[in-house]
Amino acid sequence: MLKTVTGQAAGLTKDQRNAFVAAYLGWAMDAFDYFLVVLVYSEIADDFHVSLTDMAFLTTATLVMRPVGALLFGMWADRRGRRLPLMVDVVFYSIVGFACAFAPDYTVLLVLRLLYGIGMGGEWGLGAALAMEKIPAERRGFWSGLLQSGYSLGYLLAAVAFFLIEPVFGWRGLFAFSLLPALVALWVRSKVEESEVWEKSVRLNRTPAHQVFRNPAVLRRFVYLVALMTAFNWMSHGTQDIYPTFVKKGLDLSANTAIAIAVVYNIGAMIGGVLLGAYSERLGRRRTIMIAAAAGLVVVPFFVLSTTVGWLMLSSFLMQVCVQGAWGVIPAHLTEMSPDAVRGFYPGVTYQLGNLIAALNLPIQEALAERHGYPSAMAWTIVPTLAVVIVLSAVGKEAKGVRFGGDGAAAPSGAATGTVPS
Repeated sequence: MLKTVTGQAAGLTKDQRNAFVAAYLGWAMDAFDYFLVVLVYSEIADDFHVSLTDMAFLTTATLVMRPVGALLFGMWADRRGRRLPLMVDVVFYSIVGFACAFAPDYTVLLVLRLLYGIGMGGEWGLGAALAMEKIPAERRGFWSGLLQSGYSLGYLLAAVAFFLIEPVFGWRGLFAFSLLPALVALWVRSKVEESEVWEKSVRLNRTPAHQVFRNPAVLRRFVYLVALMTAFNWMSHGTQDIYPTFVKKGLDLSANTAIAIAVVYNIGAMIGGVLLGAYSERLGRRRTIMIAAAAGLVVVPFFVLSTTVGWLMLSSFLMQVCVQGAWGVIPAHLTEMSPDAVRGFYPGVTYQLGNLIAALNLPIQEALAERHGYPSAMAWTIVPTLAVVIVLSAVGKEAKGVRFGGDGAAAPSGAATGTVPS
């Protein structure tokens, strides 16, 4: 196991490392700000005198606007390169996240979260495209898992910040603090060189996106990946977003206990993403996803029925090893399945359209919890989702190890033809 991980982790150039760190930190800071809302939305609800169900729509607002950001920044990146759009994106979402600290009421905060969703939508697709285009094909699995674990690191940092900052400065202080780590990510990004794969694609062809999508195979693949990402996002948000509130409101445990449990299960998420991402080089992308989701089904009863702190930590740790282990494959999987000519646009938009369709997950879970309790709400949403992830992965295809920017036979997209692997 260790040999598999270390063999893929070694040997990157300085530019490859810089590109990865930039994408990783950007994604981590993105998740950091998003999960601040998840961790404190009950406190914000008390301050603004709104219901938890209404507050849950703050996360929905962010998810709904993600496809807009993925579309705008993705199209820009395919025309002008990855580097500048990524830098503009991190500045935009940093300013909006900071402004959330000064929202006077629920309506203003909702508008700011809508704007934040645009920045969050642009982040993942461009960061994944830049990083995966620079990483050697035979090592993408490990780096894909590590990149996706940045999401869990952001959640973990949000939990730690909650411990240290919220008791002193309240929820507003958390949002004000989010400006600092985002600026660090921006500084790192300024050191990254442009994607050589994108530069080569521009020299070889200037096929517009609408022409690429005239290829039926490209369009079918797009629809399939949106369906897959819908299931994935429901799986991820369904096991994470409601969980701190379940611990605090459903089990009547302290906020500090809920955050301590969040720290533990995010460590599990990072371990799962890296290990299963690396093993996807041996097992294949789809098979790794199916194994992770099937293991998650086994964990569900313990995850939803545990009531003591020890079992809550263990079951949530194992659940996130499975869920984020499956997610660890996704940066490599989506970029490998994307045509060269639209790789800035294609992965991010499929990912974020899936997020859009899954955006009502938290309000639905909160509504079910009000009527039937948190264990039932989670079980009724998580079990079908894991099953759908397995089925969609089983019927799909993959392009593990494909060479980006190569000829039409070797790449998921011949730059001029927009073809994808059969």
